[in-house]
Amino acid sequence: MLTDYVQKYRLTPSRILMLKVIIHMVTLFFIAMLIYNTFNGGFGADPIKGIEHFTGKAALNTLILTLLLSPLAKYYKQGGLIRLRRLLGVYSFFWAALHLSAYLALDLNFDWSLLGSEIIERPYLAIGAISWIILLLLTLTSTQSMQRRLGKHWQQLHNWVYLALILSPIHYYWSVKSGLIEPSIYLFICALLLYCRKQKILKWFTKDNKPLQNKPVSKTPNR
Repeated sequence: MLTDYVQKYRLTPSRILMLKVIIHMVTLFFIAMLIYNTFNGGFGADPIKGIEHFTGKAALNTLILTLLLSPLAKYYKQGGLIRLRRLLGVYSFFWAALHLSAYLALDLNFDWSLLGSEIIERPYLAIGAISWIILLLLTLTSTQSMQRRLGKHWQQLHNWVYLALILSPIHYYWSVKSGLIEPSIYLFICALLLYCRKQKILKWFTKDNKPLQNKPVSKTPNR
């Protein structure tokens, strides 16, 4: 019943605009929550870790929502949902940027050399840095002008979001010292999203090997 109703409900441009407004409002609400908890002791005995976890989970949640749109659009036959991906993707990087800024400012006191050494010495930070760079590149190239400029390479670049999707919960899982249930749930959700795209991902990985697979086998006998 619900599926039939949603499929009949058309996403007009005005409704898509309304959804974008809701996304902006929800994001502003969580920004306000971050500010309130920061200045009113809402992050407990270790506010630095509280801020870092809040911004990190916000980035991961938004990334999951971004990649959840395509399966929902396909299942409910609502192609208009795809028009929300860029906005959610940009907000995912916004939270990731706040996450890195909090770590750099509050933990490292803006010591960039220390940041570099920490990334090299701590594998979970290296994983997080790779995911952060991917989100940065995807955000910078998310406009229609960049899509036209990059041509067929645009989709190849944006396929790297699948790597960010699996690295981000691994970074979260590896960074916590206790309470592994929540990061495990995130890992499961991200793995499920990747499974929904298994054909596309396999096609992406095998595309580069296709010329090698089509190369004729030499008739020279083995020696």
